[in-house]
Amino acid sequence: MTRLAQTAGLNDIQREILATVRDFVDKEIIPVATQLEHRDEYPTEIVEGLKELGLFGLMIPEEYGGLGESLLTYALCVEEIARGWMSVSGIINTHFIVAYMLKQHGTQEQKDTFLPRMALGVVRGAFSMSEPALGSDVSAISSKGVKDGDEYVLNGQKMWLTNGGTSTLVAVLCRSDEGHPEGTAPHKSMTTFLVEKEPGFGEVRPGLTIPGKIDKMGYKGVDTTELIMDDLRIPANRVLGGTTGRGFYQMMDGVEVGRVNVAARGCGVAQRAFELGVSYAQQRHTFGKPIAQHQAIQFKLAEMATKVEAAHAMMVNAARKKDSGERNDLEAGMAKYLASEYCKEVVEDAFRIHGGYGFSKEYEIERLYREAPMLLIGEGTAEIQKMIIGRRLLEEYRFQG
Repeated sequence: MTRLAQTAGLNDIQREILATVRDFVDKEIIPVATQLEHRDEYPTEIVEGLKELGLFGLMIPEEYGGLGESLLTYALCVEEIARGWMSVSGIINTHFIVAYMLKQHGTQEQKDTFLPRMALGVVRGAFSMSEPALGSDVSAISSKGVKDGDEYVLNGQKMWLTNGGTSTLVAVLCRSDEGHPEGTAPHKSMTTFLVEKEPGFGEVRPGLTIPGKIDKMGYKGVDTTELIMDDLRIPANRVLGGTTGRGFYQMMDGVEVGRVNVAARGCGVAQRAFELGVSYAQQRHTFGKPIAQHQAIQFKLAEMATKVEAAHAMMVNAARKKDSGERNDLEAGMAKYLASEYCKEVVEDAFRIHGGYGFSKEYEIERLYREAPMLLIGEGTAEIQKMIIGRRLLEEYRFQG
């Protein structure tokens, strides 16, 4: 049989891109990932390699210097990268969401200014929606942008920025009451602001502070930060799309493709966990034979492989639906929900197969065991996904009585 998670219907260019990425992952990421993760060290050389491969511009149109590839191609690349080290896929993902939002919603001037440099990885994107007291309730955003002449003055505190320190362009969601009278629905009075900054920590431009990296259980290496705006002034032409009040819809469009990305990450981590589990099961001997020959272990491997296949199929379906131009919030929500839950289960089964050695930092599965839980939360919890899925199902299957 072929290996797990194969994708039918790819063209020659897609297959070549994926083969190149997989080779890079096997040679440049897997051998160093655990060591870098334990040191919580940013993978500078890996990121430079991804820039040389053109992955920062994978979905950016060719007219702006990108490769102009589909969401499916991107998601399959993310799956491969996450198989090597999930943190690296996070670095790419937040950059990609900002580039996607610019491509879909930006003014021509904004596209011309940022997309060519983003395609090269010279400008690196970060995506800022969450706040310390926000959770899943986006309507509770309190950060605010107030018009002052030809500028906006931004104030507020944002949370959980991936690439917060290394990025140079942040898409920030704030309230903006200008032109939206009191009583306007919260989601109609939000605006996305494009904030340029210097990389690093501390005050990275007047009025904007990145305090430092948040110490996390897993998902290390990548810089996850807060963002504090204190009378931060930005020009009015840095409102995404040039019109206020559209930020919620722009962000949700970005999150929708982000959910496909998180599903792809779950698929990649689950694949790696299966690879580690099936390999160890053939090396470890008990009662005179490899543990892979014990029925209990074979049952685990069968369940793990089936979950890897199912999650991959749903992720591919969600990406293809988005590429077709159709609404895909149902498919993206299902894919994200299933892939993240199955990832957690496959990683735990691989951990159990390793026995006591799975608890040792010398074994790669220990890192995966700490990384998988982030996928249960990122781009919306399982409960949020189930709400989206449930509402969409009721739209499709409305009772006619």
